[in-house]
Amino acid sequence: MSDATAAAKAAATQARHQLADTLDAIEGKFNVPERTGELVEKAKVAYEKNPVPWIVGGAAVAIIAVGLVAWAIFGGGDD
Repeated sequence: MSDATAAAKAAATQARHQLADTLDAIEGKFNVPERTGELVEKAKVAYEKNPVPWIVGGAAVAIIAVGLVAWAIFGGGDD
């Protein structure tokens, strides 16, 4: 085997390993269960650090939901 052939095979092997590393990194970025777990963990830490914004946000969502249901029931637009 010549030096050029050996160098080409070494370069191909190195490129193959780089491609595998890149694909592993991309797979990690698009791994939905893993990303969801990270997001849940961040939310837990944020809630433990300061729960007031979470309570206010939850109350606001509840008020909006109740308002939409009341509007749908008592709106009278379809009479």
